[in-house]
Amino acid sequence: MDIPSKYDANSVESKWYDYWMKNNYFHSTPDEREPYTIVIPPPNVTGVLHMGHMLNNTIQDVLVRRARLLGKNACWVPGTDHASIATEAKVVAKLKEQGIDKNDLTRDEFLAHAWEWTEEYGGVILEQLKKLGCSCDWDRTKFTMDDDMSEAVIKVFVDLHNKGLIYRGYRMVNWDPEAQTTLSDEEVIHEERQGNLYYINYKIDGSDDTLTIATTRPETIFGDTAICINPNDERFTHLKGKKAIVPISNRVVPIIEDEYVDLEFGTGCLKVTPAHDENDKNLGDKHNLEVIDIFNADATLNSFGLQFQGQDRFEARKNVATELEALGILVKTEVHVNKVGTSERTKAVIEPRLSDQWFLKMEDLVKPAIEAVLGEDAEIKLFPKKFENTYRHWLENIRDWNISRQLLWGQQIPAYFYGDGKEDFVVAESIEKAVALAQEKTGKTDLKAEDLKQDTDALDTWFSSWLWPMSVFDGIRNPENEEIKYYYPTNDLVTGPDILFFWVARMIIAGYEYKDEKPFNNVYLTGLVRDKQRRKMSKSLGNSPDALKLISDYSADGVRVGLLLSSAAGNDLMFDETLCQQGKAFGNKIWNAFNLTNIWEVSDAIEQPQSSKIALEWYEAKFQDALVEIEDHFSKYRLSDALMSIYKLIYDDFCGWLLEIVKPAYQQPIDATTYNSVMARFEDNLKILHPFMPFLTEDIWQYIAERTPEEALIVAKWPEAKPINKDLISQFEFASEVISGIRTVRKDKNIAFKDAIGFSVINNENANTAFDAVISKLGNLETIDYVTEPVEGAMTFRVKSNEYFIPMEGAIDVEAEIVKLAEELKYTEGFLKSVQKKLSNERFVAGAPEQVIANERKKEADALAKIETITSSLASLK
Repeated sequence: MDIPSKYDANSVESKWYDYWMKNNYFHSTPDEREPYTIVIPPPNVTGVLHMGHMLNNTIQDVLVRRARLLGKNACWVPGTDHASIATEAKVVAKLKEQGIDKNDLTRDEFLAHAWEWTEEYGGVILEQLKKLGCSCDWDRTKFTMDDDMSEAVIKVFVDLHNKGLIYRGYRMVNWDPEAQTTLSDEEVIHEERQGNLYYINYKIDGSDDTLTIATTRPETIFGDTAICINPNDERFTHLKGKKAIVPISNRVVPIIEDEYVDLEFGTGCLKVTPAHDENDKNLGDKHNLEVIDIFNADATLNSFGLQFQGQDRFEARKNVATELEALGILVKTEVHVNKVGTSERTKAVIEPRLSDQWFLKMEDLVKPAIEAVLGEDAEIKLFPKKFENTYRHWLENIRDWNISRQLLWGQQIPAYFYGDGKEDFVVAESIEKAVALAQEKTGKTDLKAEDLKQDTDALDTWFSSWLWPMSVFDGIRNPENEEIKYYYPTNDLVTGPDILFFWVARMIIAGYEYKDEKPFNNVYLTGLVRDKQRRKMSKSLGNSPDALKLISDYSADGVRVGLLLSSAAGNDLMFDETLCQQGKAFGNKIWNAFNLTNIWEVSDAIEQPQSSKIALEWYEAKFQDALVEIEDHFSKYRLSDALMSIYKLIYDDFCGWLLEIVKPAYQQPIDATTYNSVMARFEDNLKILHPFMPFLTEDIWQYIAERTPEEALIVAKWPEAKPINKDLISQFEFASEVISGIRTVRKDKNIAFKDAIGFSVINNENANTAFDAVISKLGNLETIDYVTEPVEGAMTFRVKSNEYFIPMEGAIDVEAEIVKLAEELKYTEGFLKSVQKKLSNERFVAGAPEQVIANERKKEADALAKIETITSSLASLK
């Protein structure tokens, strides 16, 4: 076979991905094997690959590829999410560029544009995942707006409504004025911002007295319907039962009393604006106050804002403050820091707003999900465990879920209104069923489809994706089908901690409600990808590298290794391109190792040398030892540690030691027994590395021997665990230190490796002689003599209490070496003296940190050992 001298990732990656696809290795159908299932966290349908996706999907691919090698029926379901807010915003922006206003379109016309957008830009990210090597079952690709998926969502809505869990309520909600939709509490990010606290005088009706209130939002005075004081506040007893006049609008409002008012905050008088603050709404309900909504949907002031009508809320804030000042009733303005709610999606400042919305009661639904993760017999494990506290906090403080959105893109709420009253509706899976229900409810048998009007709101995207592990296997519409029974519950979920509540917890809730079973066994929570300055990677900061360019520069395998080498579960990953370079270099190292074995001539006529025999036995022990370590790391989802164990095994033990030991002499053949064993070990290495570096490993695997599609590496068998010879491992560690000592002497004394040297040892440690052949070969020794007395005229070094001697006669200028060693001895003794002086200083020892003391003690021990070695060498040379 003509094997290239250099590894060309670009051609290799496309070649093997096409081969895997052609042979259908990624596709899974139920059979007698144990299933291993992962569902992809569906990315935004119009999204593109970024560093977070790269990390998350690399981890999933590692788990899936390993499951295949373990003989499991691996099924990784890919798909995308319709992301209603984000996608609708993009479609609206595109229409605006064309001079089209969304509000001028019918629902169907807008949805036609949205589908066109989705078809044009959707699924790009899935194609990009193929470049990374992701082995998803592409035949199973799902989209949350597919007909069957939407049908499942509607079915669940109707079911929950019929169970009395979904209700319609007039509530204070989080309103995103940019997207012009409500958001659930979890989609609001609270961040500290600097603003102003405005102190405003309100006149008391029928007198010249005034009271002062402090507010951060002077523009909302047009919605004031009361002033509230604490009944226990002696400062304001004279105001009880009186009325105040709202500035500018000059409306008269009551002064009410309630202990809710904080005596310490602001002035002790509170303006009550029930339409624009949840606490004010509660006060308003309690005291029967009027509700005045002063905002339009885009957060501009409506007609209640008088001369400020049409102004944006922030513009109006400045203008109202200016007018209050001109009227002489703005007492003062102070700088004030408070928490402001912003939309996770659009970053717009959230506006509390009263409206009719659909809610899902969570109090009872959440109980099995709490028990599943936090109970004594917890069925679902979070990795790392620290996220259990976050999970507990969210679920034990859960509020009803606002599931309606004022959007067109998404599943339309299946509620049909047959009258003008708030309760004049029915909920049904289709218009035909709705008509029948409406006829039954009203007694009007002549009601027709055109008499019913469907709710215009769409469902929250998360209400679709919370069904994902079930709906991708059609488990909602056909709960007893073969696939849901085989693949559910899934095995591992890999996602980010930022959607632990939004998605993970909700999938658990849905799983217990609809399958009475957990949706997955384990949740592996990745960290965020940050740059070297610890900043979160984002487009706006411009610190996120182009994912596809990284793959082009460093290979898909190199990028996968680069990401995983520094990605401990749940901890943020400090991404540095040099890690991808390291991954690429590792790939080149393995390729070069393969090329080395490929140029060896193999002979059946040669007997296997002892050095090769023992080295192969040692590597088998070392491999088995590493295999146990790797299994342990995988069981704890420490994929970074598993990769590092494989990296060290291949880089240090296989390439650095084994190949060096068995390598035949220049232009000499290698014996067939050794060669076949080395290639078998090489194949084992490729198997355990394959999940991490699929392209390189498959390429070498296919070059090692001609393989049928059934023999491809992707479907090979994970190496079997065997008993470990620990003695052999520790004996080799000792031998490797001896070899290092020989190499150091050769280097220091400039002795060419081609020159064989004498070697003697005083074996105080009773060290095993099994590796003598290896020591002899790698040290190029004439013999190894076991002696009882020091050898004169030799350089010496120690490994533990064993003393080793390399004769120097003729190899060096003995006189010059004595002078050199004497100088080195003098310097080392001086260094030791300075260290010991520090350690004998009681003040230093008492005051210095433990680590500093430990470092000084290590310096002392090293200096003493060096002095002993130099002294021995000097004695043997004199």
